Amino acid sequence: MTVGNYLGANYFYIDGSRAPTLNLTEGQTYRFDQSASSNSSHPLRFSTTSNGTHGGGSEYTTGVTTNGTAGSSGAYTQIEVASGAPTLYYYCTNHSGMGGTINTS
Repeated sequence: MTVGNYLGANYFYIDGSRAPTLNLTEGQTYRFDQSASSNSSHPLRFSTTSNGTHGGGSEYTTGVTTNGTAGSSGAYTQIEVASGAPTLYYYCTNHSGMGGTINTS
C-alpha cells in the first residue's frame, strides 16, 4: 500500500491501483502494509460510513489490529473480517477522500 497524488489529491494505492474497491472474505485476515514512506501521516482505518469520520461515521474496530506508525518500518493495519460483516470503507484518519469501498462476503 502506498499513497500517491492524482489530479491534485492524495489517494491510497493498493497493488498499484488508485483507491480500488476491495472484495474481502469473511473469516479471512488481511494485512495492509503501511511501511512505505508515502504512508507517513496517512493512517489507514475502516468505517461503515463512506469516507469514515470525515463522512460523519465512526471507526470500525471489530477484528482490526494496527501496528506502528504509518510510513515507518513494520507499520500495518490488519483486519480479520467478521462473519456477517457489513460493507466497509477504508479511509485516512487525517485526510478526506483518500479511500474506497470494501465488499465483504
